[in-house]
Amino acid sequence: MIATPGICVKLGLLTCCVAGLLIGQASATDLPKESMLPLALATKAAHAAVGKCVADGYRVSVTVVDQGGNIRVVLRQDGTGPHTLESSRKKAYTSASMKQPTAKLAALIAKMPALQGLQRMNEHMLLLAGGLPIKIGEAVVGGIGVGGAPGGHLDEACAHAGLDSIGAAPQMKAKE
Repeated sequence: MIATPGICVKLGLLTCCVAGLLIGQASATDLPKESMLPLALATKAAHAAVGKCVADGYRVSVTVVDQGGNIRVVLRQDGTGPHTLESSRKKAYTSASMKQPTAKLAALIAKMPALQGLQRMNEHMLLLAGGLPIKIGEAVVGGIGVGGAPGGHLDEACAHAGLDSIGAAPQMKAKE
């Protein structure tokens, strides 16, 4: 059996064809390019978010994740409640994976109850204000989440300070 271009092999009752790609022929130039969030920028964003909350009188935790939701940086202020670590991580994860501010997603679910399943998509999701995707150029390279201020809009304001500090694309602010 001959097919052009490619290779077909008859294996009993099964015929397997590989069209134009032979194992070992791919090169580094064939691989997709992916933007990443450097540790230095993740750290700078986290410190800026904490700094904003400290200046405003709030004790918070801040988590920055990469585009896959993997933790890059976690900061927890002295005296911050233990729940703030988990809320900041989940907000960062949710905003990175959904590529949207968590406040926007929460508002969407409130407006469209049929979408409530989003909040139970997996155990890492949290749809409360305070999480923002980190967009550099056209790529979402991660997310930042803040937990512990007395209101999601205040958490979000601190997350915005983190984005501003690294020149990330601004996100729409949540309506109060």
